[in-house]
Amino acid sequence: MKLTMNRDAPRLTLNAETAGDLMTKNPISINQKATLHEALALFTSKGFGAAPVIDNAGRPVGVLSSSDILVHDRENPEHLVPAVETSPMTTADGESIRRGFQIENVNTTRVADMMTPAIFSVTPDTPAAEVISELQRLHVHHMFVVDRGGTLVGVISPLDILRHLGI
Repeated sequence: MKLTMNRDAPRLTLNAETAGDLMTKNPISINQKATLHEALALFTSKGFGAAPVIDNAGRPVGVLSSSDILVHDRENPEHLVPAVETSPMTTADGESIRRGFQIENVNTTRVADMMTPAIFSVTPDTPAAEVISELQRLHVHHMFVVDRGGTLVGVISPLDILRHLGI
């Protein structure tokens, strides 16, 4: 099959001049001290596949992706042995507990232990063309936008770029 290009087709134009124009402002992030359980809750409730990880001052220190969580889970398997019920189980108040329940081993792993500690960032005044070039060169899907103090103020994804394309 041979493809031909229509030379009269309209060209796409980027309707943004700077990273500040492209970015999604005030992105939802997760603190590096958050637990695996908190990260999973954020990802499932928001439908995220990745989130910036920040320190207590709001500066980005890494990124956590669903892939990071899967790798962590694969490398740290923990299996609970089902309890052998020799007598009926009861709570401290004497209430009966139905068969089939077991005790959950709560995972206290912190986000900082699972995240990718790489930071790729630009300032709001970085030219948009430079941002796109860096995303391609670095082979990353997100670019952090930080203010002069290093605080996270935005994030740029390929979807943000597509939103600013026009004919």
